[in-house]
Amino acid sequence: MKRLIIVLILCSSAVTFAQTQAYEGGEYFKFRVHYGFVTAGYATLEVNDEVLNGTEVYHIKGYGKTTGLSRAFFKVEDDYQSYVDKKKDIPYRFIRKIDEGGHTKDIQIDFNHATHRAIVQNKKHNRTEEVDFPDQVQDMVSAFYYLRNRLDVSNIKEGQTIDMNMFFDKENYKFRLKFLGRETLETDFGKIATLKFRPYVQSGRVFKEKESLTVWVTDDDNRMPLLIKADLAIGSLKASLAEFKGLKNPFKIQVD
Repeated sequence: MKRLIIVLILCSSAVTFAQTQAYEGGEYFKFRVHYGFVTAGYATLEVNDEVLNGTEVYHIKGYGKTTGLSRAFFKVEDDYQSYVDKKKDIPYRFIRKIDEGGHTKDIQIDFNHATHRAIVQNKKHNRTEEVDFPDQVQDMVSAFYYLRNRLDVSNIKEGQTIDMNMFFDKENYKFRLKFLGRETLETDFGKIATLKFRPYVQSGRVFKEKESLTVWVTDDDNRMPLLIKADLAIGSLKASLAEFKGLKNPFKIQVD
């Protein structure tokens, strides 16, 4: 169950696309995370309206933790936050506070898009450094919301790949995913038209291979993640949407 919230946000962050504003303050998602047949934990994503250094932003919070027996065997409590410019869809600040079986991190990153320099504060070790980043960079959380607003899948072809610039901790990297097609998904909310994607990840300690993730998102103006499946180095993980509120656009359910 290590990497609970990382898996959720990593999948969601690069697979949701729309031409209209896809979200607003007050949006909330809650996911139930299964490890095999066991409910291992829960993860949430929520959006609030705030002001950061005089600029109107969306304060986006991603939080995940193990529960029940999973927590007894391996405690995970992850807190990810991003402050995103409402008009430009770029991150100004990213926060990562995690406790994964006693492995902890407390990092804050402030992005200066004029200079393309990021100030990375490692609060656990009281260290600060500056790192260059490329144009149009996103953090793990802001990428989800950037792509919901900025990219269009109306003419996307099956097998097509999409790349974007990502910044995580103090490193730049390219994130890539493949479009697998459209599919009707049976959910607790009914039959939903979805877009199906496969993000590329690094194989090894966490994931079984680079194509170990599959994610389904609603094929409507919300681009809401419904289901994520991951083949891990040991076992498999699934995150399914359990609750939602505050959607900006209508949620479409297919009627037989």
